Amino acid sequence: MHEGTTIAIVEDDAEIRTLLAGYLEGEGFRIVALDGAAGLDRLLGSGAQPDLVVLDWMLPGEDGLSICRRLRQSGGPPIVMLTAKAEDIDRVLGLEMGADDYVSKPFNPRVLLARIRAVLRRAHGTAVPGAGAAPERVSIADLVVDLAARTVTTGDPAAEIPLTSAEYDLLHCFVTRPQRVLSRDQLLDWTRGRTADAFDRTIDVQVSRLRHKLDASGSRTAALLKTVRNAGYILAAPVRSGTA
Repeated sequence: MHEGTTIAIVEDDAEIRTLLAGYLEGEGFRIVALDGAAGLDRLLGSGAQPDLVVLDWMLPGEDGLSICRRLRQSGGPPIVMLTAKAEDIDRVLGLEMGADDYVSKPFNPRVLLARIRAVLRRAHGTAVPGAGAAPERVSIADLVVDLAARTVTTGDPAAEIPLTSAEYDLLHCFVTRPQRVLSRDQLLDWTRGRTADAFDRTIDVQVSRLRHKLDASGSRTAALLKTVRNAGYILAAPVRSGTA
């Protein structure tokens, strides 16, 4: 099922690294097990690009947050962070640095596997469950969303807005359900499925990040995503087919 899909595990605890590598290899993934930033840099420097990185937060030397930020700035692969930090603020920091998802230690390997599969589905463009039919390319204000290529551009000449796979998947939910109030539970279910925690606040963080990126792009989109008190979020502008 996952033939050819490579996951880099960056974890300094040798026991966890070995157990996790064995488990994921048993699920059909190709695994590169690394103990820190230097090993990951050598891998990337060799031209090998993993499909996903499982990244421990607490690493000696350069920590996981710093590595995450570097990977995201260079357009690196999707990232699932492992963290022993259980506070919401710590999880928010990971998402702010560009992680696509996180799993708290101690964790059930099956939960991590489900999160990995969900992130890979988003990165590879699998349709979000529950979405309505949509053309391959749509326009919202001066944004152009290419649903096939999973890109968002604005301006003339067109400039791409860099979104993580999780942020794009969230935008896809709004684009395919415009001018409808979507609850955070619906958004969690559509973007993360049954593995989502009922008290998970990642949707709120990702909506905030998405707003910030759209606003920072210089487009006329600051008021597109609106919060509906005690209800959820809404894409307030109409969605038009094509780029006209």
